[in-house]
Amino acid sequence: MIPAPVLHMAAAAPLLAVALGAFVVLLTEVLLSGRESFLGRPVTREWLGTILALEAVVSLCIAALLAWQGFGEGTSLVFNPSHPMLRLDPFARFATALVCAASALACLLSKDYLVELRINHGEYYALLLLSTAGMVLLVCAVDLVTVFLGIELTSIPIYVLAGFDRRKLRSNESAFKYFLLGSFASAVLLYGIALLYGATGQTGFAEIRAAFADAGSLARVGLAMVLVGFLFKISAVPFHQWTPDVYEGAPTSVTAFMYVTVKVAGVVALIRISLQAFQPAAADLQSGFAILAVLTMLVGNVMAVIQDNLKRFLAYSSISHVGNLLVGFAAGTALGGSAILFYLLVYVFMNLGAFGVMIALANRGQDADQVADLSGLARTRPALAAAMTLFMLSLAGIPGTGGFVAKFQIFMASVEAGQVGLALAMAVASLVAVYYYLRIPVAMYMREPREDLGRRPLGSGEWIALALCAVCVLLLGVFPDGVGNGVPLLPDLPVLDWTRSSVAALVAVLP
Repeated sequence: MIPAPVLHMAAAAPLLAVALGAFVVLLTEVLLSGRESFLGRPVTREWLGTILALEAVVSLCIAALLAWQGFGEGTSLVFNPSHPMLRLDPFARFATALVCAASALACLLSKDYLVELRINHGEYYALLLLSTAGMVLLVCAVDLVTVFLGIELTSIPIYVLAGFDRRKLRSNESAFKYFLLGSFASAVLLYGIALLYGATGQTGFAEIRAAFADAGSLARVGLAMVLVGFLFKISAVPFHQWTPDVYEGAPTSVTAFMYVTVKVAGVVALIRISLQAFQPAAADLQSGFAILAVLTMLVGNVMAVIQDNLKRFLAYSSISHVGNLLVGFAAGTALGGSAILFYLLVYVFMNLGAFGVMIALANRGQDADQVADLSGLARTRPALAAAMTLFMLSLAGIPGTGGFVAKFQIFMASVEAGQVGLALAMAVASLVAVYYYLRIPVAMYMREPREDLGRRPLGSGEWIALALCAVCVLLLGVFPDGVGNGVPLLPDLPVLDWTRSSVAALVAVLP
């Protein structure tokens, strides 16, 4: 008789919290949408949307706390020790908390935006939570089967979200393009997994690593195809073509969610799979990542210069940032891995902040998605102009912001790994980036305002999210070694130490 497996449910607790939140949101929508009042209060679409957004935020915060619990002690849990497929180690704890925090900020930014664009439907938050559950599964995966399940659970809800504004042709086109290209990338990834299984007889990361050296050329072809699937998800050149079109057509709140969380989950999963499954091919991987880094930085920066649409501008900006992240992958060291994690942390706040300003400017059912829409913003909305300027300076890597520290960490990891040429290429790309990022403050402060078409007040979710993003960008730029260290009333948050210990725990399991 086969004994029943011993399951550690705590390893899946963050995943279950997010998934349960999705079902609670759906049930709340069903139970309240048909009622005229609840507890003496009229049930309007706006009020119901607020309740659903709060439920989503609460479930994400609970998941983040469950993931973070035990991080300081370095606790590592495997869901099924007899057949490891899901591991909640310090690396996964950090990544899960970051993904859930980013998703919670996206929910806050969505609350008033959905009302403004008249697409305030309850399934929005359920889809967002289900996609986040896929990301949590992905960052905790230690088996290629779980990786594929995580990617599909992440992607399928986003296919729907990209076309959530069904009345607009661009939104429908965005969803269709992402579905077709995403399905193709998933097929390539799945075929790569099949080749690796055929070559090694395993799907677990540790088992693939042990058998990879003797598996021959078939395993290397499988490795290449798996990497193609990941490079598509993170928008690395030459697998980036879908990014500008999909980001432009999707509703801005959906673009913000895709822009940040999908990138974070994909990069984190790629770190784990590179270090734990394909470590025997480390030298070849580093060379490949170096070439891709240069191409991605080149294409992202050159194309961003000529964009007038803010979503396309930020899409190519994200591609250039992926190039910077690939410089950390090319380093192939623990310092490179921790630099990537810190970069992702800053990436969340500065990009969600930039999209938050765009969302706050949406008015009368129309997005503010052109650079010209920001003209003279410093005169009409000075607080939003100041926030946008801060986020642009951080994206450009100006000292005093989190973006500078993030780029500096990647730069130092590359230099320490002996890749001085690649570090210099990153420095040149960053100089080019300063030019196109400063176009935005120039438009806001040095041009005349456009004709005033009226404006809506800043929503509660929007100002909370924007304030959090602005504070985090500043604190991570001033106190990267310990936010608030020695400063009264501020807690000591050694963020850089957290990223280093996360990657150290990941590398510690290698033989």
